[in-house]
Amino acid sequence: MKSELRIGVVDSGHSAAQRVQVIAGRRFSLLADGLAESDLRDDPLGHGSAVIEAISHRAPSAVFCVAQVFDQRGVTSALQIATAIDWLVAQDVRLINLSLGLRQDRSLLREACAAAVAQGILLCASSPAQGEGVFPANYPQVLRVTGDARCAEQEWSWLNSAQADFAACVHGTYPGQSGASLGCAALSGHIAGFLVSQPEASNEQIIDWLRKNARYRGPERRFGA
Repeated sequence: MKSELRIGVVDSGHSAAQRVQVIAGRRFSLLADGLAESDLRDDPLGHGSAVIEAISHRAPSAVFCVAQVFDQRGVTSALQIATAIDWLVAQDVRLINLSLGLRQDRSLLREACAAAVAQGILLCASSPAQGEGVFPANYPQVLRVTGDARCAEQEWSWLNSAQADFAACVHGTYPGQSGASLGCAALSGHIAGFLVSQPEASNEQIIDWLRKNARYRGPERRFGA
């Protein structure tokens, strides 16, 4: 029997309806003197729920390990994200979606990403379509993903630009959720769908498949007045 495909999501949680797809979950919250781990709480933002929906829409058989790192204000830290990545590695996930970004490079986050990649895990992180890059997307071996308004829900683009490696559909069913976060989740969904049919594929083979099957190549051109 083929083993289940486990997708790691570092975000704000999941919806009640998605509970059946979630096989493991932990909440990582910041204290004055460190970090607390606890059971998941309801998704306070709807962001994580939108991310999971975007992935599962494209890979319905995938199951999720959810690391909750955002508070009600949508704020998180490198310590929370790094600890969440370490926890997801221990859950034996194949892919980690990081629809988030921090402005500052932090060694513990860089090391957590490198350790996950060393285990063969693919990391997809959102990157803004314009402006300064963010972390963890800017780390080597992390796929930098943004949104592309050209892409329909089953399409993606190979940008190969200073901003991002790939981009995908920015539209989901959750109101108010869009942009690079959903583009990253959509691409993770395409990858998950490929891994369901090709479970032995390496990260290099995944990236080769993404390049060959991209609907668009090169950045989206914006024409204005």
